[in-house]
Amino acid sequence: MDRRSVFLQVFPSIMLPMFIAVMDQTIVATALPAIAASLGEVGRISWVVVSYLFAGTVAAPVYGRLGDVFGRRRLMLVALPIFMVASIVCAASRSVEMLALARVLQGFGGGGLMTLSQALIGESVPPRERGRYQGYLAAVVVCSNTFGPVVGGYLTQHFGWPSIFLINLPLGLIAVLLTWRLEARPGMRTGKRFDYPGLLLFVLFVASALLALEQIQQMDARAIPVIFALVAIAIGALVGLLWQEKRAFLPLLPIALLRQPAIWRSDALAACHGAALVGLITFLPIYLRVGHGLSATETGLILLPLMIGLGVGSMITGRIVTQTGRLSVFPSYGLIVVTLNLLALALWAPHLSTTMLPWILLWNGLFMGTVMGVVQVTVQSVAGPTMLGAAAASVQFSRSVGAAFGTAIVMAVLFAALAVRDQETARLFANTIQRGGDVLAGLPAGRQATVKAEISEAFRAAFYTIAGFTTIGLALAWSSPAQRLE
Repeated sequence: MDRRSVFLQVFPSIMLPMFIAVMDQTIVATALPAIAASLGEVGRISWVVVSYLFAGTVAAPVYGRLGDVFGRRRLMLVALPIFMVASIVCAASRSVEMLALARVLQGFGGGGLMTLSQALIGESVPPRERGRYQGYLAAVVVCSNTFGPVVGGYLTQHFGWPSIFLINLPLGLIAVLLTWRLEARPGMRTGKRFDYPGLLLFVLFVASALLALEQIQQMDARAIPVIFALVAIAIGALVGLLWQEKRAFLPLLPIALLRQPAIWRSDALAACHGAALVGLITFLPIYLRVGHGLSATETGLILLPLMIGLGVGSMITGRIVTQTGRLSVFPSYGLIVVTLNLLALALWAPHLSTTMLPWILLWNGLFMGTVMGVVQVTVQSVAGPTMLGAAAASVQFSRSVGAAFGTAIVMAVLFAALAVRDQETARLFANTIQRGGDVLAGLPAGRQATVKAEISEAFRAAFYTIAGFTTIGLALAWSSPAQRLE
Protein backbone atom coordinates (compact mmCIF):
# COMPACT_ATOMS: atom_id res chain seq x y z
CA MET A 1 0.00 0.00 0.00
CA ASP A 2 1.46 3.40 -1.02
CA ARG A 3 1.87 6.40 1.29
CA ARG A 4 -1.30 8.15 0.06
CA SER A 5 -3.46 5.05 0.57
CA VAL A 6 -2.14 4.54 4.10
CA PHE A 7 -2.87 8.15 4.93
CA LEU A 8 -6.44 8.09 3.58
CA GLN A 9 -7.30 4.81 5.27
CA VAL A 10 -5.62 5.24 8.66
CA PHE A 11 -5.35 8.91 9.49
CA PRO A 12 -9.01 10.05 9.37
CA SER A 13 -10.06 7.08 11.50
CA ILE A 14 -7.58 7.76 14.30
CA MET A 15 -7.77 11.55 14.04
CA LEU A 16 -11.12 12.12 15.72
CA PRO A 17 -10.59 9.86 18.78
CA MET A 18 -7.30 11.65 19.42
CA PHE A 19 -9.00 15.02 18.84
CA ILE A 20 -11.60 14.20 21.49
CA ALA A 21 -8.99 12.97 23.98
CA VAL A 22 -6.78 16.06 23.64
CA MET A 23 -9.70 18.49 23.61
CA ASP A 24 -11.19 17.10 26.81
CA GLN A 25 -8.33 18.38 28.98
CA THR A 26 -8.31 21.94 27.64
CA ILE A 27 -12.07 22.36 27.40
CA VAL A 28 -12.49 21.33 31.05
CA ALA A 29 -9.60 23.48 32.28
CA THR A 30 -11.24 26.72 31.14
CA ALA A 31 -14.45 25.74 32.94
CA LEU A 32 -12.85 25.01 36.33
CA PRO A 33 -13.64 28.42 37.89
CA ALA A 34 -17.27 28.15 36.71
CA ILE A 35 -17.53 24.60 38.09
CA ALA A 36 -16.12 25.82 41.42
CA ALA A 37 -18.63 28.68 41.47
CA SER A 38 -21.50 26.28 40.76
CA LEU A 39 -20.60 23.28 42.91
CA GLY A 40 -18.36 24.80 45.61
CA GLU A 41 -15.51 22.78 47.20
CA VAL A 42 -12.84 25.05 45.66
CA GLY A 43 -10.03 23.25 47.45
CA ARG A 44 -10.97 20.02 45.67
CA ILE A 45 -11.67 21.45 42.23
CA SER A 46 -8.38 20.11 40.86
CA TRP A 47 -9.84 16.61 41.32
CA VAL A 48 -12.08 17.26 38.32
CA VAL A 49 -8.84 17.06 36.32
CA VAL A 50 -6.87 14.64 38.50
CA SER A 51 -9.62 11.98 38.64
CA TYR A 52 -9.77 11.84 34.83
CA LEU A 53 -5.98 11.59 34.62
CA PHE A 54 -5.92 8.90 37.31
CA ALA A 55 -8.41 6.74 35.42
CA GLY A 56 -6.62 7.39 32.13
CA THR A 57 -3.37 6.32 33.78
CA VAL A 58 -4.93 3.04 34.86
CA ALA A 59 -6.59 2.50 31.49
CA ALA A 60 -3.60 3.26 29.24
CA PRO A 61 -1.53 0.10 29.89
CA VAL A 62 -4.69 -2.02 29.94
CA TYR A 63 -5.74 -0.84 26.48
CA GLY A 64 -2.16 -1.13 25.24
CA ARG A 65 -1.75 -4.72 26.35
CA LEU A 66 -5.28 -5.85 25.40
CA GLY A 67 -4.86 -4.10 22.04
CA ASP A 68 -1.82 -6.31 21.39
CA VAL A 69 -3.88 -9.39 22.32
CA PHE A 70 -7.35 -8.72 20.84
CA GLY A 71 -6.75 -6.05 18.19
CA ARG A 72 -6.75 -2.27 18.50
CA ARG A 73 -9.81 -1.54 16.38
CA ARG A 74 -11.97 -3.70 18.66
CA LEU A 75 -10.65 -1.94 21.76
CA MET A 76 -11.27 1.49 20.23
CA LEU A 77 -14.94 0.51 19.77
CA VAL A 78 -15.05 -0.22 23.51
CA ALA A 79 -13.31 2.97 24.63
CA LEU A 80 -15.49 5.40 22.65
CA PRO A 81 -18.91 4.31 24.08
CA ILE A 82 -17.52 4.36 27.65
CA PHE A 83 -16.27 7.90 27.08
CA MET A 84 -19.62 9.07 25.69
CA VAL A 85 -21.76 7.56 28.46
CA ALA A 86 -19.46 9.07 31.09
CA SER A 87 -19.78 12.49 29.42
CA ILE A 88 -23.54 12.37 30.02
CA VAL A 89 -22.99 11.52 33.69
CA CYS A 90 -20.50 14.41 34.01
CA ALA A 91 -23.04 16.86 32.62
CA ALA A 92 -25.65 15.64 35.11
CA SER A 93 -23.36 15.92 38.18
CA ARG A 94 -24.53 18.07 41.09
CA SER A 95 -21.46 17.98 43.35
CA VAL A 96 -17.69 17.99 42.95
CA GLU A 97 -17.56 14.44 44.35
CA MET A 98 -20.10 13.16 41.82
CA LEU A 99 -18.34 14.96 38.99
CA ALA A 100 -14.97 13.52 40.05
CA LEU A 101 -16.43 9.99 40.04
CA ALA A 102 -17.97 10.58 36.61
CA ARG A 103 -14.61 11.82 35.38
CA VAL A 104 -13.05 8.55 36.58
CA LEU A 105 -15.45 6.67 34.29
CA GLN A 106 -14.73 9.11 31.48
CA GLY A 107 -11.00 8.55 31.99
CA PHE A 108 -11.47 4.80 31.63
CA GLY A 109 -12.73 5.51 28.11
CA GLY A 110 -10.46 8.42 27.28
CA GLY A 111 -7.32 6.59 28.41
CA GLY A 112 -7.71 4.24 25.47
CA LEU A 113 -8.20 6.90 22.81
CA MET A 114 -4.65 8.30 22.86
CA THR A 115 -2.96 4.94 23.49
CA LEU A 116 -4.80 3.10 20.71
CA SER A 117 -4.40 5.97 18.25
CA GLN A 118 -0.64 6.07 18.75
CA ALA A 119 -0.38 2.27 18.50
CA LEU A 120 -2.43 2.22 15.28
CA ILE A 121 0.13 4.54 13.70
CA GLY A 122 2.95 2.23 14.76
CA GLU A 123 0.99 -0.74 13.39
CA SER A 124 0.32 0.78 9.96
CA VAL A 125 3.25 3.13 9.23
CA PRO A 126 6.94 2.29 8.58
CA PRO A 127 9.39 3.49 11.29
CA ARG A 128 11.00 6.26 9.24
CA GLU A 129 7.56 7.67 8.32
CA ARG A 130 6.33 7.79 11.93
CA GLY A 131 7.96 11.14 12.54
CA ARG A 132 5.90 12.52 9.62
CA TYR A 133 2.71 11.07 11.09
CA GLN A 134 3.55 12.46 14.49
CA GLY A 135 3.63 15.78 12.66
CA TYR A 136 0.20 15.09 11.19
CA LEU A 137 -1.09 14.28 14.64
CA ALA A 138 0.44 17.52 15.85
CA ALA A 139 -1.91 19.27 13.41
CA VAL A 140 -4.77 17.47 15.16
CA VAL A 141 -3.36 18.68 18.48
CA VAL A 142 -3.33 22.24 17.12
CA CYS A 143 -6.98 21.98 16.08
CA SER A 144 -8.16 20.32 19.30
CA ASN A 145 -6.15 22.63 21.52
CA THR A 146 -7.47 25.62 19.59
CA PHE A 147 -11.02 24.30 19.77
CA GLY A 148 -10.84 23.39 23.47
CA PRO A 149 -10.07 26.68 25.26
CA VAL A 150 -12.08 28.97 22.99
CA VAL A 151 -15.17 26.83 22.60
CA GLY A 152 -14.93 25.66 26.22
CA GLY A 153 -14.90 29.24 27.42
CA TYR A 154 -17.76 30.21 25.10
CA LEU A 155 -19.95 27.23 26.03
CA THR A 156 -19.30 27.74 29.74
CA GLN A 157 -20.17 31.42 29.65
CA HIS A 158 -23.27 31.15 27.46
CA PHE A 159 -24.69 27.65 28.04
CA GLY A 160 -23.22 26.57 31.39
CA TRP A 161 -20.40 24.19 32.18
CA PRO A 162 -22.40 20.95 31.54
CA SER A 163 -22.38 21.80 27.82
CA ILE A 164 -18.62 21.16 27.64
CA PHE A 165 -19.30 17.47 28.28
CA LEU A 166 -22.36 17.13 26.06
CA ILE A 167 -20.39 18.25 23.00
CA ASN A 168 -18.55 14.91 23.20
CA LEU A 169 -21.67 13.00 22.11
CA PRO A 170 -21.91 14.01 18.41
CA LEU A 171 -18.13 13.91 18.06
CA GLY A 172 -18.02 10.45 19.65
CA LEU A 173 -20.68 9.06 17.31
CA ILE A 174 -18.74 10.25 14.27
CA ALA A 175 -15.57 8.71 15.71
CA VAL A 176 -17.33 5.34 16.09
CA LEU A 177 -18.39 5.41 12.44
CA LEU A 178 -14.86 6.27 11.31
CA THR A 179 -13.34 3.51 13.44
CA TRP A 180 -15.49 0.94 11.62
CA ARG A 181 -13.49 1.82 8.46
CA LEU A 182 -10.25 0.49 9.92
CA GLU A 183 -8.99 -2.94 8.93
CA ALA A 184 -9.75 -5.49 11.66
CA ARG A 185 -6.30 -6.95 12.33
CA PRO A 186 -6.06 -10.00 14.59
CA GLY A 187 -4.15 -9.70 17.82
CA MET A 188 -1.74 -12.25 19.30
CA ARG A 189 -4.44 -14.26 21.08
CA THR A 190 -3.30 -16.28 24.06
CA GLY A 191 -4.91 -18.40 26.70
CA LYS A 192 -2.94 -16.68 29.45
CA ARG A 193 -5.01 -14.36 31.60
CA PHE A 194 -4.57 -10.63 31.96
CA ASP A 195 -2.43 -9.24 34.79
CA TYR A 196 -5.27 -8.42 37.20
CA PRO A 197 -3.06 -8.51 40.35
CA GLY A 198 -0.75 -5.97 38.73
CA LEU A 199 -3.72 -3.76 37.85
CA LEU A 200 -5.03 -3.92 41.43
CA LEU A 201 -1.62 -3.05 42.91
CA PHE A 202 -1.19 -0.22 40.44
CA VAL A 203 -4.59 1.29 41.29
CA LEU A 204 -3.78 1.00 44.99
CA PHE A 205 -0.43 2.74 44.49
CA VAL A 206 -1.75 5.66 42.43
CA ALA A 207 -4.91 6.17 44.52
CA SER A 208 -3.09 6.18 47.88
CA ALA A 209 -0.36 8.51 46.59
CA LEU A 210 -2.87 10.98 45.16
CA LEU A 211 -4.96 10.91 48.35
CA ALA A 212 -1.81 11.64 50.35
CA LEU A 213 -1.21 14.71 48.18
CA GLU A 214 -4.81 15.80 48.73
CA GLN A 215 -4.31 15.58 52.50
CA ILE A 216 -1.03 17.54 52.27
CA GLN A 217 -2.94 20.27 50.45
CA GLN A 218 -5.14 20.82 53.53
CA MET A 219 -2.10 21.64 55.75
CA ASP A 220 -3.85 20.24 58.83
CA ALA A 221 -1.70 18.71 61.62
CA ARG A 222 -4.49 16.22 62.38
CA ALA A 223 -4.02 14.73 58.92
CA ILE A 224 -0.35 13.75 59.49
CA PRO A 225 -1.11 10.15 60.65
CA VAL A 226 -3.38 9.67 57.64
CA ILE A 227 -0.68 11.02 55.30
CA PHE A 228 1.93 8.63 56.71
CA ALA A 229 -0.49 5.70 56.41
CA LEU A 230 -1.30 6.54 52.78
CA VAL A 231 2.40 6.93 51.92
CA ALA A 232 3.13 3.54 53.54
CA ILE A 233 0.34 1.93 51.50
CA ALA A 234 1.66 3.55 48.31
CA ILE A 235 5.21 2.30 48.94
CA GLY A 236 3.99 -1.20 49.77
CA ALA A 237 1.81 -1.31 46.65
CA LEU A 238 4.71 -0.11 44.48
CA VAL A 239 7.04 -2.81 45.83
CA GLY A 240 4.36 -5.44 45.28
CA LEU A 241 3.67 -4.12 41.77
CA LEU A 242 7.33 -4.38 40.72
CA TRP A 243 7.51 -7.94 42.08
CA GLN A 244 4.29 -8.93 40.31
CA GLU A 245 5.35 -7.46 36.97
CA LYS A 246 8.54 -9.52 36.94
CA ARG A 247 6.58 -12.78 37.13
CA ALA A 248 3.43 -12.02 35.08
CA PHE A 249 3.10 -13.55 31.59
CA LEU A 250 1.40 -10.44 30.23
CA PRO A 251 2.60 -7.73 32.63
CA LEU A 252 0.61 -4.55 32.97
CA LEU A 253 3.89 -2.61 32.88
CA PRO A 254 6.44 -3.94 30.36
CA ILE A 255 9.41 -4.25 32.74
CA ALA A 256 11.58 -5.74 29.97
CA LEU A 257 11.01 -2.59 27.92
CA LEU A 258 11.49 -0.26 30.86
CA ARG A 259 14.93 -1.76 31.57
CA GLN A 260 16.21 -0.24 28.32
CA PRO A 261 17.78 3.18 29.03
CA ALA A 262 16.32 4.86 25.94
CA ILE A 263 12.78 3.75 26.88
CA TRP A 264 12.77 4.49 30.61
CA ARG A 265 14.33 7.88 30.05
CA SER A 266 11.79 8.67 27.32
CA ASP A 267 8.91 7.56 29.53
CA ALA A 268 10.24 9.61 32.45
CA LEU A 269 10.56 12.59 30.09
CA ALA A 270 6.93 12.09 29.03
CA ALA A 271 5.93 12.09 32.72
CA CYS A 272 7.74 15.37 33.39
CA HIS A 273 6.28 16.93 30.25
CA GLY A 274 2.77 15.82 31.25
CA ALA A 275 3.25 17.18 34.76
CA ALA A 276 4.38 20.57 33.45
CA LEU A 277 1.86 20.94 30.63
CA VAL A 278 -1.31 19.68 32.32
CA GLY A 279 -0.35 21.36 35.58
CA LEU A 280 0.05 24.64 33.68
CA ILE A 281 -3.23 24.22 31.76
CA THR A 282 -5.11 23.46 34.99
CA PHE A 283 -3.41 26.18 37.01
CA LEU A 284 -3.56 29.08 34.52
CA PRO A 285 -7.39 29.50 34.43
CA ILE A 286 -7.40 29.87 38.22
CA TYR A 287 -4.52 32.36 38.03
CA LEU A 288 -6.25 34.39 35.30
CA ARG A 289 -9.53 34.37 37.24
CA VAL A 290 -7.98 35.51 40.52
CA GLY A 291 -5.04 37.56 39.29
CA HIS A 292 -6.71 39.33 36.37
CA GLY A 293 -10.45 38.80 36.94
CA LEU A 294 -10.98 37.28 33.47
CA SER A 295 -14.15 35.49 32.37
CA ALA A 296 -14.20 31.94 30.97
CA THR A 297 -14.22 33.20 27.37
CA GLU A 298 -11.31 35.57 28.01
CA THR A 299 -9.38 32.80 29.73
CA GLY A 300 -9.88 30.54 26.71
CA LEU A 301 -8.49 33.22 24.41
CA ILE A 302 -5.44 33.73 26.66
CA LEU A 303 -4.73 29.98 26.66
CA LEU A 304 -5.14 29.73 22.88
CA PRO A 305 -1.56 30.81 21.97
CA LEU A 306 -0.10 28.19 24.35
CA MET A 307 -2.09 25.47 22.59
CA ILE A 308 -1.30 26.71 19.09
CA GLY A 309 2.40 26.93 19.97
CA LEU A 310 2.34 23.39 21.35
CA GLY A 311 0.81 21.97 18.17
CA VAL A 312 2.99 23.97 15.78
CA GLY A 313 6.14 23.07 17.71
CA SER A 314 5.17 19.37 17.60
CA MET A 315 4.42 19.53 13.88
CA ILE A 316 7.72 21.21 13.01
CA THR A 317 9.68 18.82 15.21
CA GLY A 318 7.99 15.78 13.63
CA ARG A 319 8.90 16.90 10.13
CA ILE A 320 12.53 17.56 11.07
CA VAL A 321 12.78 14.14 12.75
CA THR A 322 11.56 12.49 9.54
CA GLN A 323 14.06 14.42 7.41
CA THR A 324 17.11 14.09 9.65
CA GLY A 325 16.46 11.06 11.88
CA ARG A 326 17.71 13.05 14.88
CA LEU A 327 15.78 12.64 18.16
CA SER A 328 16.77 13.86 21.62
CA VAL A 329 18.47 17.05 20.42
CA PHE A 330 15.07 18.76 20.11
CA PRO A 331 13.79 18.35 23.69
CA SER A 332 17.35 18.86 24.98
CA TYR A 333 17.36 22.46 23.76
CA GLY A 334 13.61 23.08 23.74
CA LEU A 335 13.24 22.45 27.46
CA ILE A 336 16.00 24.95 28.24
CA VAL A 337 13.82 27.67 26.74
CA VAL A 338 10.69 26.34 28.48
CA THR A 339 12.36 26.28 31.90
CA LEU A 340 13.71 29.82 31.54
CA ASN A 341 10.29 30.97 30.37
CA LEU A 342 8.57 29.47 33.42
CA LEU A 343 11.11 31.02 35.77
CA ALA A 344 10.44 34.39 34.13
CA LEU A 345 6.70 33.88 34.68
CA ALA A 346 7.31 33.02 38.33
CA LEU A 347 9.25 36.26 38.83
CA TRP A 348 7.25 38.71 36.73
CA ALA A 349 3.76 37.24 36.08
CA PRO A 350 1.96 39.75 38.37
CA HIS A 351 3.47 42.60 36.34
CA LEU A 352 2.54 41.21 32.91
CA SER A 353 -0.52 42.62 31.15
CA THR A 354 -3.10 40.43 29.42
CA THR A 355 -1.70 41.59 26.08
CA MET A 356 1.84 40.41 26.89
CA LEU A 357 0.92 37.08 28.49
CA PRO A 358 -0.40 35.39 25.29
CA TRP A 359 2.89 36.04 23.47
CA ILE A 360 4.87 34.50 26.32
CA LEU A 361 2.57 31.47 26.36
CA LEU A 362 2.92 31.10 22.57
CA TRP A 363 6.70 31.05 22.91
CA ASN A 364 6.43 28.55 25.75
CA GLY A 365 4.14 26.27 23.74
CA LEU A 366 6.42 26.23 20.69
CA PHE A 367 9.28 24.75 22.68
CA MET A 368 7.11 22.44 24.78
CA GLY A 369 6.10 20.95 21.43
CA THR A 370 9.59 19.51 20.96
CA VAL A 371 8.97 16.65 23.39
CA MET A 372 6.04 14.29 22.83
CA GLY A 373 6.54 13.40 19.15
CA VAL A 374 10.22 12.60 19.80
CA VAL A 375 9.29 10.47 22.82
CA GLN A 376 6.74 8.40 20.85
CA VAL A 377 9.06 7.83 17.89
CA THR A 378 11.95 6.88 20.19
CA VAL A 379 9.99 4.37 22.25
CA GLN A 380 8.25 2.73 19.29
CA SER A 381 11.51 2.43 17.34
CA VAL A 382 13.41 0.86 20.25
CA ALA A 383 10.53 -1.47 21.23
CA GLY A 384 10.11 -3.07 17.80
CA PRO A 385 6.94 -4.26 16.02
CA THR A 386 5.91 -6.98 18.50
CA MET A 387 5.69 -4.56 21.44
CA LEU A 388 4.19 -1.51 19.72
CA GLY A 389 1.03 -1.47 21.82
CA ALA A 390 2.91 -1.85 25.08
CA ALA A 391 5.42 0.82 24.00
CA ALA A 392 2.74 3.35 23.01
CA ALA A 393 0.88 2.57 26.22
CA SER A 394 4.02 3.09 28.30
CA VAL A 395 4.33 6.63 26.95
CA GLN A 396 0.68 7.48 27.52
CA PHE A 397 0.83 5.76 30.90
CA SER A 398 3.91 7.79 31.90
CA ARG A 399 2.41 11.03 30.65
CA SER A 400 -0.83 10.37 32.53
CA VAL A 401 1.01 9.47 35.74
CA GLY A 402 3.06 12.64 35.43
CA ALA A 403 0.03 14.77 34.61
CA ALA A 404 -2.01 13.38 37.52
CA PHE A 405 0.74 13.76 40.09
CA GLY A 406 1.97 17.04 38.61
CA THR A 407 -1.48 18.64 38.72
CA ALA A 408 -2.05 17.41 42.27
CA ILE A 409 1.37 18.68 43.36
CA VAL A 410 0.94 22.12 41.76
CA MET A 411 -2.47 22.63 43.34
CA ALA A 412 -1.22 21.28 46.70
CA VAL A 413 1.68 23.76 46.60
CA LEU A 414 -0.69 26.61 45.69
CA PHE A 415 -3.23 25.97 48.46
CA ALA A 416 -0.60 24.96 51.01
CA ALA A 417 1.33 28.19 50.37
CA LEU A 418 -1.86 30.15 50.99
CA ALA A 419 -2.75 28.20 54.14
CA VAL A 420 0.74 28.63 55.62
CA ARG A 421 0.60 32.40 55.22
CA ASP A 422 -2.93 33.08 56.41
CA GLN A 423 -6.09 30.95 56.67
CA GLU A 424 -8.18 34.06 56.04
CA THR A 425 -6.25 34.68 52.80
CA ALA A 426 -6.98 31.12 51.72
CA ARG A 427 -10.69 31.71 52.34
CA LEU A 428 -10.65 34.97 50.39
CA PHE A 429 -8.80 33.20 47.57
CA ALA A 430 -11.51 30.53 47.35
CA ASN A 431 -14.25 33.18 47.38
CA THR A 432 -12.50 35.09 44.59
CA ILE A 433 -12.50 31.98 42.38
CA GLN A 434 -16.22 31.59 42.99
CA ARG A 435 -17.39 35.21 42.85
CA GLY A 436 -14.64 37.17 41.07
CA GLY A 437 -12.54 40.20 41.94
CA ASP A 438 -15.31 42.00 43.83
CA VAL A 439 -14.37 39.97 46.92
CA LEU A 440 -10.98 41.68 47.21
CA ALA A 441 -12.30 45.06 46.05
CA GLY A 442 -14.46 45.28 49.18
CA LEU A 443 -11.47 45.03 51.56
CA PRO A 444 -9.68 48.02 53.12
CA ALA A 445 -6.79 49.26 50.96
CA GLY A 446 -4.05 48.02 53.31
CA ARG A 447 -5.58 44.57 53.77
CA GLN A 448 -6.29 44.31 50.04
CA ALA A 449 -2.63 44.96 49.20
CA THR A 450 -1.49 42.36 51.76
CA VAL A 451 -3.86 39.69 50.46
CA LYS A 452 -2.87 40.33 46.84
CA ALA A 453 0.82 40.04 47.77
CA GLU A 454 0.23 36.74 49.60
CA ILE A 455 -1.76 35.34 46.68
CA SER A 456 1.00 36.43 44.25
CA GLU A 457 3.61 34.59 46.35
CA ALA A 458 1.48 31.43 46.30
CA PHE A 459 1.16 31.61 42.51
CA ARG A 460 4.93 32.17 42.27
CA ALA A 461 5.52 28.94 44.21
CA ALA A 462 3.25 27.10 41.76
CA PHE A 463 5.17 28.46 38.74
CA TYR A 464 8.45 27.38 40.36
CA THR A 465 7.01 23.90 40.86
CA ILE A 466 6.13 23.60 37.17
CA ALA A 467 9.64 24.83 36.25
CA GLY A 468 11.01 22.05 38.50
CA PHE A 469 9.25 19.43 36.35
CA THR A 470 10.77 20.80 33.13
CA THR A 471 14.22 20.94 34.73
CA ILE A 472 14.06 17.20 35.51
CA GLY A 473 12.84 16.57 31.95
CA LEU A 474 15.76 18.57 30.60
CA ALA A 475 18.25 16.38 32.46
CA LEU A 476 16.56 13.24 31.08
CA ALA A 477 16.63 14.54 27.50
CA TRP A 478 20.34 15.36 27.68
CA SER A 479 21.19 11.90 29.07
CA SER A 480 19.10 9.90 26.56
CA PRO A 481 21.14 7.40 24.52
CA ALA A 482 18.66 7.60 21.59
CA GLN A 483 20.21 10.35 19.49
CA ARG A 484 19.20 9.22 15.99
CA LEU A 485 16.83 6.79 14.28
CA GLU A 486 18.58 3.71 12.93
